[in-house]
Amino acid sequence: MTGSSASVRLRFAPSPNGRLHLGHAYSALVNEMFAARLGGDLVLRIEDIDPVRSRPDLIAAIEDDLAWLGIGFSGSVRRQSEHLSTYRDAIDALRSRGHVYPCFCSRAAVVAAAGPEPPRDPDGAPLYPGTCRVLSHDERASRLAAGLPHGWRLDTAHALALVSGPHRFRCLDADGLETSHVADPARWGDVLIARRDVPTSYHLSVVIDDAAQGISHVVRGADLMASTDLHILLQALLGFDGPVYHHHALILGPDGTKLAKSRGSESLGDLRARGVTPAEIRRRLGFG
Repeated sequence: MTGSSASVRLRFAPSPNGRLHLGHAYSALVNEMFAARLGGDLVLRIEDIDPVRSRPDLIAAIEDDLAWLGIGFSGSVRRQSEHLSTYRDAIDALRSRGHVYPCFCSRAAVVAAAGPEPPRDPDGAPLYPGTCRVLSHDERASRLAAGLPHGWRLDTAHALALVSGPHRFRCLDADGLETSHVADPARWGDVLIARRDVPTSYHLSVVIDDAAQGISHVVRGADLMASTDLHILLQALLGFDGPVYHHHALILGPDGTKLAKSRGSESLGDLRARGVTPAEIRRRLGFG
C-alpha cells in the first residue's frame, strides 16, 4: 500500500448513543493500522445527529476510551450536530434538481402500505412503496404549507436516470490489493435521507462529512458495505469524489451475533473497571 500524508486521510466515526465496546475498538485499531501503512492521518468524527440518544457524557466517554486505548487523532474533532445547516443546504440543492421529495408517512404507515411480504432493502426494512412520490405538486405544497411533519426521500429512479452509470467504487483488501466494484443503488429504493427531527440522516451526513474532511480512505465494518452503493450515488449527485473503501470483519459475541450497545455488549469501560489493560485489548483483537 502506498500513499502520502498530504493525500491520505482516514476517519473513525462513532455515534454517542452508548459506550464503546470491543467492536468499536477493533474498527478504531484497523483504522489506525491503515493510516500507518498508508502514511496518512486519522481523524475523529462524532456522529451525533440523533437529538435524543446522543449525550455529552457519552461523547466524553468515547474520547476517554480512545485515549486510554492509545489511539491518536489529527486535527480537531468534527461533530455532526454542529453542521446541520450544511446538511440542510444539501437537501435544498437536491430538492431544486428534483432528486428528493417530501415524505409525510410515519414508519407504521410505510410498513402498512408495503404489505405482508414486501421487497426489502439491504438492511431488511421494507422498500418504500412510493406513497408520497406520486403526490401532485399542489398536494405536496399544501401539506408543506400546513406544516405537516415530513422527511425527505431520494427519488432513486429519477436520480439514476440523470446520473449515468455504472457507478463504481474501489476497495482495498487486508493486504492492500485494490479491486473495483459496481454499485447497485436501486436496491435501496427511495431511501429516507433527511428525517423528521433533523435535516439529515446517516447516509447523507457521512457522504458530506467525508468530502468536507477530505477523507481518502473509509475503513468501516462489513455491515456497512451495502450502504456504499447508496453513498456512491449520493456522491455523484453532490459532485464529490468517492474515497477508497475497506470493510473489515466484525467482532462477534459468544452467541455469534454482532456486538451492539443495544444488546448490552460489554463496554470498554466495563473492561477497564475489571482491570483489563490497553495492551491486553490490542492483543485480544490481533494487534499485539
